Amino acid sequence: MDLHAELRARLDAFHDLLDADLTAPVAACPGWTLHELADHLGNENMWVTTAVREGHPNHERSPAPREGLAEWFASTSASVLDALAADRDAPAWTFSPSRTVGFWLRRRTQETMVHLWDAENALGETTPLDVELAADGVAEVFDTFAPRQIDLGRISRPGAAFRLRASDSGHTWSWGPGEPVAEITGPVADLLLLLWKRIPAEHPTLTWTGDRSRGEALLGAALVP
Repeated sequence: MDLHAELRARLDAFHDLLDADLTAPVAACPGWTLHELADHLGNENMWVTTAVREGHPNHERSPAPREGLAEWFASTSASVLDALAADRDAPAWTFSPSRTVGFWLRRRTQETMVHLWDAENALGETTPLDVELAADGVAEVFDTFAPRQIDLGRISRPGAAFRLRASDSGHTWSWGPGEPVAEITGPVADLLLLLWKRIPAEHPTLTWTGDRSRGEALLGAALVP
């Protein structure tokens, strides 16, 4: 995957939505409108730019304007794309043991993909998530975010395991010790949206086997921030 190109495409797609109703509520982010979502994503672009170029996380946040929002957002996108054009192995400040530009290239692509879905959902029509990117997004939850949530004391180590099985990509992932007590099967994009709490466990595209009540309890932990 050319993650830089994938990131650019999703930033451009998000930008193209900013001539729509900026007061549309974003269901996954209670209290936010499309304007607040653009503010968040644009400031995160600049935070990552600072992390890569200056090697620290202390970006001074600049609220998104009410007028000229699309132009402001395009400027933040250009900045982060330029910063992430560096060698993927180059050092950068990160919140993960992988202290490289490559960490941020993956993270920004994933975050932008999910927030693009949020924006489209707020406006009433979503486009399918890329299967390969969604699979990497599920992997990121388990190799980066869930362990970090444990390290930060936000969740306890799981006492049992559940498994996700992607019906389209063929990937499987297990979280927790031992043989999984429950398995969830569905399209990989919906598995990613499930982990990020964009769709519920009872979504019609998802199929459960095993001990669903225990599986839902494990899934209900804050695996992501």
